[in-house]
Amino acid sequence: MTPHSDSMLPLTESTDLIAGKKHDGCLNTPGIDLVFTQDVTGQYLSFYWRDASHYHLDLSQVVGHRIGEAFSPVAIAPYLNRVRHVLEHLTPEKFNYPFRCADQHLVFDLTISPILMPHGTATSIIVTGRLLYTCPENQALELIDSLVHPVAIANPERYQKLLTQVAWNVRRTLDLQLIWQQTVSGLGEALAVSRCLVCSYQPLDTEVEVVAEYCQSDVESMLGARLQLTEELHLGQALATLKPVFLTCTDQSINQNYSVLTVATCYKDQPNGLIILHQFDQNQALSEVEIRLVQELADQVGTDIAHATLFAESQTLAVELQEANARLLQKHRELEEARHQAEEASRLKSEFLANTSHELRTPLNGMIGFLKLIMDGMADDPAEQSEFIQEAYHSAVHLLSIINDILDIAKIEAGKMELDLNPVKLDDLLSDVENFTRTQAQQKNLSFEIRTPATRDEVILMGNYQRLLQVMLNLVGNAIKFTHQGGVTISAEVIHKKVVVQNQEKPGMVKISVADTGIGVSLEKQDKLFQSFSQLDGSRTRQYGGTGLGLAISQKLVEAMSGVVNFYSMGEGLGSTVTFTVPLYQDPVMTSAQIGNAADLLL
Repeated sequence: MTPHSDSMLPLTESTDLIAGKKHDGCLNTPGIDLVFTQDVTGQYLSFYWRDASHYHLDLSQVVGHRIGEAFSPVAIAPYLNRVRHVLEHLTPEKFNYPFRCADQHLVFDLTISPILMPHGTATSIIVTGRLLYTCPENQALELIDSLVHPVAIANPERYQKLLTQVAWNVRRTLDLQLIWQQTVSGLGEALAVSRCLVCSYQPLDTEVEVVAEYCQSDVESMLGARLQLTEELHLGQALATLKPVFLTCTDQSINQNYSVLTVATCYKDQPNGLIILHQFDQNQALSEVEIRLVQELADQVGTDIAHATLFAESQTLAVELQEANARLLQKHRELEEARHQAEEASRLKSEFLANTSHELRTPLNGMIGFLKLIMDGMADDPAEQSEFIQEAYHSAVHLLSIINDILDIAKIEAGKMELDLNPVKLDDLLSDVENFTRTQAQQKNLSFEIRTPATRDEVILMGNYQRLLQVMLNLVGNAIKFTHQGGVTISAEVIHKKVVVQNQEKPGMVKISVADTGIGVSLEKQDKLFQSFSQLDGSRTRQYGGTGLGLAISQKLVEAMSGVVNFYSMGEGLGSTVTFTVPLYQDPVMTSAQIGNAADLLL
C-alpha cells in the first residue's frame, strides 16, 4: 500500500503567505489550486487562485475585503462558524464547500488550518483547496445542509480514563518492546482506529522502523516496515515541530482515502519516536479532544522510552562490565597457571641439574680413576692394564651419551632441531639395534626378540637414520634397564594409509613397538613421561641411573620425522609398551600370511 497525500495539515504553522508570495510553491503542490488567508472576521489577507483569470476575477476586489460578492462562500454563516471553530480549538478541518464566483457555483475541497502566533494563539487562518466541480445553486445548498458541524467528543472522561490506563501500564515497565506494544494496543483499542504504529527514532536517522503495531483484522500489517523521512514528509514535520500532524492520504491500490495522525514522542524536547494512527472509516475521524489526549500520552510515552532506553543501556553496560571482569578473571587464572607452570619448570630444571651433575660425575670419576691406576702403575700385567683402559673407554662413551642428550634437548628447547630425511632400510636399522642391545639383555638373562612384517621386498622408511637409531637405542635401553624378568620384544607393522611428509605424499606408515615385562608405570604418572626435565621418581632414577631425557628427546625426534609416539602401561609391575610411527618411503609388497605368524625372528 503506497499512501498518496492530498494535503498535509500541520496543527501549528506560522506563515506569512500573502498575495504574490509563495504562490509558485502552491502551484507545485499536487491537487492544490486555491490558497488564501483570512482573519477571524473573514477578511481576505492574501489570495491566489490558479483559475482566477478564467472566471474574470479581479484580485483587487478580493484582497483586503471581507467575503462578499467577488468570491464568497454560498452560505457565509456556516463557513464563518467553521473558521471560528478552527481558531478556537487550533485544530485544522477538511471539508467540501461551495463558493460563488461570476454567477457560478464552484465546489472546492478545502483545508482550513490556524496560523499560530508566537504566544500560542491564532487570529487568522490559511485555506488551501482544489476545485472539484461546478453545480447548480440548489445542489450547493444541499451540500451545505449535509455538512456535519464540528462537535466536541462525546464522553471525554471515558477516553481520558482509557488513555490514563494506557499511560499507567506503560509506566510500570522498563522493557522497551513492551512499552511500544502497550502503547499501540492501548491507543488502538481506546480510539478504535484502523491501525496504530510506533516507530523508533534516534537523532540524525533518515528513516524510522515500525517496531510495534496494532491493526484491525482487515488491515494490512506494516510491522517491520522502514519509512523514509525524506519521502514521508509528515513524519519529518512531526519530529521537527514536536506537534501533531494530520493529513488525508489515498491508498492508490484500492482508491480509498484515509486519515493519518502523526505525533512525536519526546524527552527533554528531543524526539525519540513516532506514534502514527490510521483511520480508514471517515465517519470516525479523530476530534481535537482525541488528538490532544494522544499528544499528552505521547509526552508520557516519550519519557518512558527515554527511561527504558537508559535502563537498557545501563543493563548492556553492566553485562559488558561483567564480561570484561570475567575475561580479567580468566586472564588472571591463566597467568596464575603460567606462573605455576614456570615455577614447576624451574623446580624440574633444578632437580634435573642436580641429577645430571651426578650422572656426569659418575662416568667422569670412572675415567679418572682407571686412568689414574694406569698412570700410577697399579696394573699387574698388560691384560689388567687393557681392562682398565677399556673401562675408562666405556665411561667416556657413557659420558658422551649424556652430553649428547643434554645438547639435543637444548636444541629442541631452542627450536633448532632440523633433520634431513632420507630412505632408511628397516632391516639395517633393526640389525644395528640388535648388535648394540642384545648383549645387555643377555647379561640380565632377558629374552630378546625382533619381529618384522612379512613382505616380499625390503621395508624402506623415510627418516633420518642416526636419529632413528638414537630413538630405538633410547627405547630399547630403557626397556632393558627397567626389566628384571621376562624379556623385550621389538616388532614392526606396516600401516597402509597415505600421509603427507614435507609436501610429499607417502604410501603409509611403519609402526614400531618396544614392549617389555618390566616395572611399568602407574596410570597417574604416565602423563609426565614425555616432559622435558621431568623424572617420575627421583629416588628410582638414582636407583636405575639416567637423566630422564630419553623419552622426551625420542618424542621430539619422531615428531620431527612426521611420526607419533605413544606409551602404554596397565600399571606398576605390569610392563610397558612404547610405539612410534615413521613414514614409508615406498609401499612394500605384502605376503598373504599374517604378520604375527609369518614374522622373522632375529635371535
